[in-house]
Amino acid sequence: MAQERITISSDWGTVDAVLADNEAASGLLDLLPITLDMRDHLRQEKTGELPLPLPRSARRRNFSPGTIGLWGSNDFVVYYREGQVPRPGIVVLGHAEGDVSIFDRPGRVSIRIERSER
Repeated sequence: MAQERITISSDWGTVDAVLADNEAASGLLDLLPITLDMRDHLRQEKTGELPLPLPRSARRRNFSPGTIGLWGSNDFVVYYREGQVPRPGIVVLGHAEGDVSIFDRPGRVSIRIERSER
């Protein structure tokens, strides 16, 4: 997969992201466009449930602000802080190039994920 890009938009703002080169990220592209209801989790991330599980890919435990990941097989996550998750870790779907601090606020938010036109 050659540097596929997505846009994540909400009432709080918009960020673009470059997807990772793995089967899970490719599976995410197949679901787009999609709207997800996201909730805050541990004051480090927004997370929402995808309608279908994504393919398995390698996992890691560390993340940084802007990491877009997958916890389990269908929990889409946007990290707005740095940290570490317990085993088995997250599948990295990509990394946001914009300012993900727009998600650093309490409460739920609806996001729209679609292929980027850039």
